[in-house]
Amino acid sequence: MRKRVSNPAEFGRVAVLMGGWSTEREVSLWSGQRVLQALRARGIDAHGIDADRRTILLLGEAGFDRVFNLLHGTAGEDGTVQAVLDLHRLPYPGSGVLGSALAMDKLRSKRIWRAEGLPTPDYAPVAATAELRAAAERLGYPLFVKPAADGSSVGVVKVKRPQQCETAFAQARGEGRSVMAEAAVDGGGEFTCAILDGEALPLIRIEPDAEFYDYTAKYLSEQTRYLCPSGLDPAHEVRLRQLSLRAFELLGGRDWGRVDFMLDAHGEPWLLEVNTLPGMTAHSLVPMAALAAGIDFESLCWAILETSLSRTTGGGR
Repeated sequence: MRKRVSNPAEFGRVAVLMGGWSTEREVSLWSGQRVLQALRARGIDAHGIDADRRTILLLGEAGFDRVFNLLHGTAGEDGTVQAVLDLHRLPYPGSGVLGSALAMDKLRSKRIWRAEGLPTPDYAPVAATAELRAAAERLGYPLFVKPAADGSSVGVVKVKRPQQCETAFAQARGEGRSVMAEAAVDGGGEFTCAILDGEALPLIRIEPDAEFYDYTAKYLSEQTRYLCPSGLDPAHEVRLRQLSLRAFELLGGRDWGRVDFMLDAHGEPWLLEVNTLPGMTAHSLVPMAALAAGIDFESLCWAILETSLSRTTGGGR
């Protein structure tokens, strides 16, 4: 459990990392600016850093006491930046090197869940269009083709017929990303569960303004609907929140994050992925779930930063 404080001086000088060099740079800037404003509004000595590779390596010499990392995607979310912060002995909220790396890799996440008996849609790694077509024959249409280690639905394509495989593979692969195919789950809707300091917050049902919850539906559309309360039977929601927390912890998740899953037509859950550095934009889901639990945005940012006070250095999983 986190150490709770009331004096903003307890946090010292805080670096808020944002931007970066991944495909999620724009979202990271949105998140970082919003968190920076919230921390400053609560009297915390917070400083925004539009990070690049050089500034990350020099953080240890910049006089910061801790770091609030909001570098979504590659490097910022896959354990790379976490390793640098650990080397600099700079505490930070969120998952450590191992938890970040495992959650970022959807294939390894799914393998761990399966080994532990948790439900996740059938899948296959694919390295070429021919392999995707073969996987589609086994998984059935429709199916999703996605980068195996990226976020914000970047490069995700829903494939409904064989003629779409070549284009879908090229879009998911981009400039050399590893690619996976995943069976589609229909019938019960898409949900997410925010995690904060060992507690699963109220579920959010997502009704996207698109065929699926893609980048536009997530960050740009004003028509995507978010239902919290989710409308599920309370006992069912409790079970799903427990499953989400278990899925998060199995991957080494720490402090805060988000677990995405689908329900099928029978109401059974199918885990999709864990996000260890969720968005904190005006459209983002963790702030929505926190608000449903009675936690406003400034208090949420404070609570997340408090989790770093229990560690004298980054360290941990």
